[in-house]
Amino acid sequence: MDVAARVTSKGQVTIPKSVRDALALETGDMVVFRVEQNRAIMARTPDLLELAGTVEVPATKRGADWDEVRSTARDRWAQRAR
Repeated sequence: MDVAARVTSKGQVTIPKSVRDALALETGDMVVFRVEQNRAIMARTPDLLELAGTVEVPATKRGADWDEVRSTARDRWAQRAR
């Protein structure tokens, strides 16, 4: 779907209704823009609460200290990058 919109003097663009409908955008929703070469791609970002329960957490990992989880993840990513 290609839909045109005009940029205002303040750099604002109204997202056309057909695009809002296609992305199920509602007032207050967040979107993300990614610039690739000479174009921008806009996508709806999920509400983190909507993602709750979508990833199964092993019983042994439930209740783990969040700082420890983040530290372990960073260490593993650093090892992969080497």
